[in-house]
Amino acid sequence: MVRVFSPENDDIEILDSGRSITAIDTKMKELDSQGKDEPFYVLNLDDILEKHIRWITRLPRVKPFYAVKCNYTPAVIRMLNALDTGFDCASKAEIELALSLGVTPDKIIYAHPTKPRSHIRYAHTHRVNVMTFDNEEELLKISLTHPQAKLVMRIAVDDSKSLLRLNAKFGVRLSSVSKLLECARRLNLEVIGVIGSFYSVGSGCTGSMAFKQAITDARYAFDIANSVGFQMRLLDIGGGFPGREDFTEVKFEEFSEVINKALDELFPPANGLEIIAEPGRFYVDSAFTLAVNVIAKRVEDTDEYRKDYSSEKMMMYYINDGVYGSLSYLINDPAHTKVEPCEPRYYSAIWGPTCDSFDKVTESYWIPELHVGDWLLIDNMGAYSLSTSTDFNGFERAHIYPVVTAKTCAMKTNNCFTIVMLCEHELVLLNLKTDQIFT
Repeated sequence: MVRVFSPENDDIEILDSGRSITAIDTKMKELDSQGKDEPFYVLNLDDILEKHIRWITRLPRVKPFYAVKCNYTPAVIRMLNALDTGFDCASKAEIELALSLGVTPDKIIYAHPTKPRSHIRYAHTHRVNVMTFDNEEELLKISLTHPQAKLVMRIAVDDSKSLLRLNAKFGVRLSSVSKLLECARRLNLEVIGVIGSFYSVGSGCTGSMAFKQAITDARYAFDIANSVGFQMRLLDIGGGFPGREDFTEVKFEEFSEVINKALDELFPPANGLEIIAEPGRFYVDSAFTLAVNVIAKRVEDTDEYRKDYSSEKMMMYYINDGVYGSLSYLINDPAHTKVEPCEPRYYSAIWGPTCDSFDKVTESYWIPELHVGDWLLIDNMGAYSLSTSTDFNGFERAHIYPVVTAKTCAMKTNNCFTIVMLCEHELVLLNLKTDQIFT
């Protein structure tokens, strides 16, 4: 392995052979040899690159602005910055992080419709000019703190097909669009675009036709804005793109086909419009694997469990990460564990490490017997795990170990990596400046 750079305290490692599972196995053995049992992630940067190639192949007109809130790992932001994506930031801290990692202000959209005045001032000071709004009070704040801002109006659209519905919190109704734009005109503010689905279609959208309706609604808002006198030049189709194939029955290819047809029909290329989206989990969900350690075990061997659960005994396992840490969004999900059918399995519950009885990762789960010191691997852990974790009870957050394969770093010439990959039977060539990722 060749150590390439150190974002904060972690090195990115180039794997001479094998996949990211090789790095996971190596790290587990290293920790075992040192008598340590801390949780950790392995971040596969190859996975992010493959997702980006998939995006630009399937949605060639749509520039991705990565949602920093989804996962703020520096290596992720550096990688995406080198791939020339933009960034959706929702707070002063996210803007500050992106700028500190080399992102330029013109590649940031401040995509939060209700912002603290101090955060707007920070954006103004650091030349982050594109930001969103959905109400008159927000326009008044912006007129007083950042009057040169380029504004994008967030409309509310149908989010009934989303796993997380957010229309109750954000978005102007279509019936109020005209009134809101008139307010912006009175305040001498510049409105340049519309967000037709971000937050509105919602996180984890399961219906591709929701995007078509959102784009149709955006066209309606565009026409009103043009009639009021604004020069509209930006369409944001938002987020809600799944990060893995088992997240929804609708595949990314279906999403992209519907989106492309709607864009060509309602916003044809001849219009010269800039079109962006704000994917988060699409880029990072499958790139992160979490390794947790069984730190304690309890066996309940009673007639109650034999009667109620048809199990010889009830197994309780305690791991070193839980719902107050990386597993906050897995409370109601089954663990991603594969077992051989010939192994005996026991009715089991898995608990996090804290003193709180709420810290239960899963229950009513049948798995082979585990032992203290065993490691469990949980895949698809890149989205909203790090960003929502805490150090409650003093249990430290999981460390992150980024890796990239030698296949990805195929050639290094003139301070650039030339990356050649076969994606969807098409040869894709990318040149990445090494000073953007590997510093």
